[in-house]
Amino acid sequence: MTHTDDEVSGPDRAAGPGEVAGRADEDEVAGLVLAAGGGRRLGGRPKALLTHRGRPLVEHAVAVLRAAGCARVHVVLGARSGDVRERARLAGCVLVDNPGWEEGMGSSLRAGLDSLAGSGARAALVCLVDQPGIGARAAGRVRAAFKDDTSLAAAAYDGVRGHPVLFGAAHWAGIAASATGDRGARAYLKEHAAEITLVECGDVAQPYDIDTEADLARLE
Repeated sequence: MTHTDDEVSGPDRAAGPGEVAGRADEDEVAGLVLAAGGGRRLGGRPKALLTHRGRPLVEHAVAVLRAAGCARVHVVLGARSGDVRERARLAGCVLVDNPGWEEGMGSSLRAGLDSLAGSGARAALVCLVDQPGIGARAAGRVRAAFKDDTSLAAAAYDGVRGHPVLFGAAHWAGIAASATGDRGARAYLKEHAAEITLVECGDVAQPYDIDTEADLARLE
C-alpha cells in the first residue's frame, strides 16, 4: 500500500562517480528500509517515529535511498504502523506491513524481500531506520557496486562490514531462508563472505545505531 502525502526532501545529496541518481539502471536497484522495530530499549517508542531534522526518522532513511539513486523504495513497518502512515510523508513508497515484527529484524527482512518479488528489481539496497549517520554518499557507493543479480556488497567502516548492504536477487531466497530473530542476514553473509564486495565508507558516514536513551543525543 502506498501513502500519498508530499514528497520528502533529501538530507544530503550523493556526489561523485557512482553516487549520483538518475543512472539507466535506477529501477534495477530498489531501496529497502527496515523500520518495523518497537524501540524496546527506548521505552517502547518506535524508531521510525523518532524526530530527526524536524521529521520522523523513517523519512530520513527514505530520502537517503532516493538521493542515492533508488527510484523504488519499499518500507517495512510494524510497531504502530498506523501512526507511521499518518505522521510520516512517504509519498511513492511501497509500505509493507510486517505483522510478525516482534519476532525481530529477520522477519522484516523476509517481508521486505518478499514484497520485491515480481517488481522487476534485480537487487535490494537495504538500510536500517536507526542509522541516521549513514547518508546518501555511503548508500550511493554501495549501490554503485551493483553489477547483476548475483551482486553482494556492503559498506565497510575501517574494513569492518556494516550497512547499507546490497543483495542481488539471486541471493534473496537464501537470505530469507536463514533470516531469523534479530540476526537478519548475518548468517547468510558469513557463509558467503568471500563473495561480498566491501565498499569503504568510513570517510563519509558514521554507522552508529539509535538503540538507547543515551543514543537519542545523536539525533538532530
